[in-house]
Amino acid sequence: MRMSDGTGLATSAADAPDSVQSLAAALRREQKKVALVQEVGKALSTVGDLDTLLRLIMEKVTELMEADRSTLFLVTEDGRQLWSKVIQGSEVVEIRLDVGEGVAGWVAQTREIVNIPDAYADQRFQPSVDLKSGYRTRSVLSVPMLGAMGGLVGVLQVLNKHDGVFTNPDEELMSALASQAAIAIENARLYHSLVTQNQELSRARRDLERRQRELNALYEVEKELSAALDLDDLLSRILAQAITVLGGGAGSIALVEPDGALRFRTVQGPAAPRLIERTLPHGTGLLGWSIAHKTPIIVDDPAADPRHAAEIAREAGVKPQHIMVAPLVDGEDVMGGIEIIDQRRSVRDGETAWGDDDLKLLVLIAAQAASAIGLARRRSEQSNRDRLASIGRMLAGLLHDLKTPMTIISGYAQLMAASDEANQRETYVEQIQRQFDLMAGMTREVLAFARGDTDLVVRKVYVNRYTEELATQLGAATAGRGIDFEIEAKFDGVAYFDEQKLLRVFHNLTRNAVEAMPEGGKLRVAVDKVGDQLQWTVSDTGPGIPQELRGRLFELFSTGKKGGTGLGLAIVKKVVDDHHGTIAVESGPGGTTFMIHIPLSRSTDTD
Repeated sequence: MRMSDGTGLATSAADAPDSVQSLAAALRREQKKVALVQEVGKALSTVGDLDTLLRLIMEKVTELMEADRSTLFLVTEDGRQLWSKVIQGSEVVEIRLDVGEGVAGWVAQTREIVNIPDAYADQRFQPSVDLKSGYRTRSVLSVPMLGAMGGLVGVLQVLNKHDGVFTNPDEELMSALASQAAIAIENARLYHSLVTQNQELSRARRDLERRQRELNALYEVEKELSAALDLDDLLSRILAQAITVLGGGAGSIALVEPDGALRFRTVQGPAAPRLIERTLPHGTGLLGWSIAHKTPIIVDDPAADPRHAAEIAREAGVKPQHIMVAPLVDGEDVMGGIEIIDQRRSVRDGETAWGDDDLKLLVLIAAQAASAIGLARRRSEQSNRDRLASIGRMLAGLLHDLKTPMTIISGYAQLMAASDEANQRETYVEQIQRQFDLMAGMTREVLAFARGDTDLVVRKVYVNRYTEELATQLGAATAGRGIDFEIEAKFDGVAYFDEQKLLRVFHNLTRNAVEAMPEGGKLRVAVDKVGDQLQWTVSDTGPGIPQELRGRLFELFSTGKKGGTGLGLAIVKKVVDDHHGTIAVESGPGGTTFMIHIPLSRSTDTD
């Protein structure tokens, strides 16, 4: 008994250390699992990069499940396939399965756990990967990865447990890890989605800022163009605005001359006195190259560029570090180029002196400037043509006006030749002299009108004597025309006005009335006092003024007469205005009446 009991006790004592060791080993494994689970949980909550996260999950799951390897399949966006990248030695192999294909595809389709002790005995297993890699799959544990909202994220799969097959506790642990990994993957995807959206928003913001900058720049350039007085002022304003907007230190604009050479029309910066109005051969320097090739360019090291006009730069005393050039192109016409030198704004990290966005902005400014320059040139050419045409019309009007006094001179000259009486001949000479004075006055009046002169020679005038002279002058102008002419003086007092210029007014109105009545008619001129105004009326019995001309009757070159210039009535209006008077017209089928009112007393403004 003792021996037996002793032996039994001895046997129990011998067995006790083995049980303790087994329990201790099991405890260590569980502690290791707990530690790995905690490590996995911590890693999944801190890793943001999706590829890194997937590798970490596979490594930790493989270690935790005591398996040879693991594979993590993700569902594609359309939900029709699974894909995974598995490292086989040094080679990365991509596996793609349709949902329902293979073990992982079956799990994705059914969302059920699959635990296979012998892979080759299960018809769902596909040995193709083993055949390609030379790996032998024995046991498989595959679980679905479900996200926070229950959606399928992917499938987590482990192969070949080290000490046999995967157990139910392995399935529970694997499911817990799969759920945790699914949420981490969803968070990583959400994070990447937000990062991508932020990047897109940042790009959109930068694009918006660039567009706003371009619009502000073009608006400022347009304001400068509107304020420009001439071409040189226009070019100077454009260059100044371009330098300001693009942060340059200096710049120039050169225009192409008729012979193809380039002339610096405006320069800003230290070299301005040495470059302004300088002429360069066609294609010289970076500016000339850009113009010749119709191509904008940025050069960050001009000294190393063979196109750079280094000799001219030395003569001008400049050493540019950065140059940006854009041609001035209006349609097919290349009229010059704009050049900005040496950036003065701060350069951000990774940013060159000027970039593509800056060049695009300079091209926009150049296009706007070229259009404005072309328009200014066309306006100048049109203005010159209009000026020449105006001079021609005014001369034609003057020659037309000279016909009347020349006709009178011719008539008096014939009478003088036929007369033997000295007194009569003296009278004729006096009348001829008056016509010469009238012609000289007409010439001076046209020149004064062209220059915009407003000088009046206001004198004290006895109205009765003036109307007698007016009757002689206008009577001669209407003689032989079938015109019943009469002057009615209802006022014979004193007035103050410029006799010669007012005489010009009545000559112009009379000539128009005579031309309006080619078959004859009546012409009446009357003078009267109305309050403190001297009122003149000139009435004819012609067909009246066309309705379409009445609103612009006194405008220069506005006329309804064939070959007319409209100069006469424009001068009439100016003379009346210079006297601080008014002129009005009433016209209809029965005739036309002009009514002129001028101050009766001397005006202080014309003294």
